[in-house]
Amino acid sequence: MSAYSAVLGRELRLALRSSGGAGQGLAFFLIVVLLVPFGAGPEPERLMAIAPGTLWLAALLACLLSLDRLFQTDYEDGTLDILATSPMPLESLVALKGLAHWLTTGLPLTFMAPMLAITLNLPGVAYPWLIASLALGTPGLSFLGTIGGAVTVGLRRGGLLLSILVLPLYIPTLIFGARTVAQAAEATEPLPALMLLTGVSLFVVALAPFAAAAALRVNMR
Repeated sequence: MSAYSAVLGRELRLALRSSGGAGQGLAFFLIVVLLVPFGAGPEPERLMAIAPGTLWLAALLACLLSLDRLFQTDYEDGTLDILATSPMPLESLVALKGLAHWLTTGLPLTFMAPMLAITLNLPGVAYPWLIASLALGTPGLSFLGTIGGAVTVGLRRGGLLLSILVLPLYIPTLIFGARTVAQAAEATEPLPALMLLTGVSLFVVALAPFAAAAALRVNMR
């Protein structure tokens, strides 16, 4: 267990110290949400209508920003080869990297979103559902990112390719997450959408470590 804790601690330190790592996603999320009222107009009804989709889209793109650093830095300096030959299964390493990405990106976004939702006139009744949807949906975004990061590791300027690969996979999470918040804001039942979102995240979290580990083994040959 100490080895797993050490690896997780290392990943958290790297995410927090890397230039723009965790802070870049938060800054991007903040800027996008604060700029939307200037582009869409100050009308409360209009802002309330676009608030769920705006918050979720901004969170999705913020999670996407730091995905190219999941494996690339370790690959370039040889650390990934050392970790791959350690007693720790490669699947566990992928899971720890996905968890560290969520703790430094998805979790802070979850706590920041309600404060920014005020600027979009999101009804108060939707706030608990916004927090719940982001808390349950963003882990799926981080773990899907491990697959894209593993597929593109070793490629020069692979960030664009990673985005092209991962963004289509993000669509179900975006749809169910935004729908949960929208239905709560409209005073309709948001639980079915939240359950579907939870199911997608659980499926991704269970599958992603094995898919990403297989991609890493292919790219490291």
